[in-house]
Amino acid sequence: MDVNKLDYSEHVEIADGIYWVGFADKKAGMHCNPYLVVEEGEAVLIDSGSRDDFSTVMLKILRTGTNPKAIKRLIYQHYDPDLCGNIPHMEELIGSNDLKILSHYENNIFINYYSTHSPKECIEELGFVYEFKNGRRLEFIRTPYAHSPGSFVTYDTKTKTLFTGDLFGSYDANWDLYTDIFDKCENCDPVRVCPYTDKPCQIIGLLDFHIRTMPSTKALNNAIKRIEALDISLIAPQHGSIFHTPESIKIVIGKLKELKNVGIDGIFGEDGE
Repeated sequence: MDVNKLDYSEHVEIADGIYWVGFADKKAGMHCNPYLVVEEGEAVLIDSGSRDDFSTVMLKILRTGTNPKAIKRLIYQHYDPDLCGNIPHMEELIGSNDLKILSHYENNIFINYYSTHSPKECIEELGFVYEFKNGRRLEFIRTPYAHSPGSFVTYDTKTKTLFTGDLFGSYDANWDLYTDIFDKCENCDPVRVCPYTDKPCQIIGLLDFHIRTMPSTKALNNAIKRIEALDISLIAPQHGSIFHTPESIKIVIGKLKELKNVGIDGIFGEDGE
């Protein structure tokens, strides 16, 4: 697959049985990335998206060849409207008594305000694992306050794909589904326009997003520490671009580990004063 020649009006298979089914708008700074995981006729949808994106997301799901009734779980890694806004539309079109919403208890309290129709499952009550019928496993790793109390990331053990929600996300008009970050970025002092690509620097957009959306340096560091311990082949955030090379994964983890004055720490300092 040539990542530079993708048709964003169609779904994109980013790993075995994993599809990006999002809406692409080159004029927008905020891109939302729902992901569909399909295994032997069974499917789950991760962070399904906003109300306005529903028709695009569902059309792409259908074009993967997936019957909506095959979607057994809607997984939400936190409760913001850009993830959860289309829940009622998803429920209606899926139309299955088997459908459940899966999230952390802290999130489900708020997700109930989008819909009380579907039963809610809490990841902590499932032992932080969801298994497909054939044994494919999704593991859930808690990342509290990164950025909400109930935030978590989802790890597909089959493909080593990590779905990270807002973590590793970006607000950036320089968007493609796959990142432009490469080996020369590791020791580069980020500037607004990349001297190698002549495009806006994606690292600046990523770091600025985390400074603004994460509550504190400690919360971010805790999340990165847990993620760094995983064997990852692909990082798929809910905003921004996918990190698909060992170099880009290493670089972005390193840059986030070095980040200071995140959230409230940027106002009062990391010592709270």
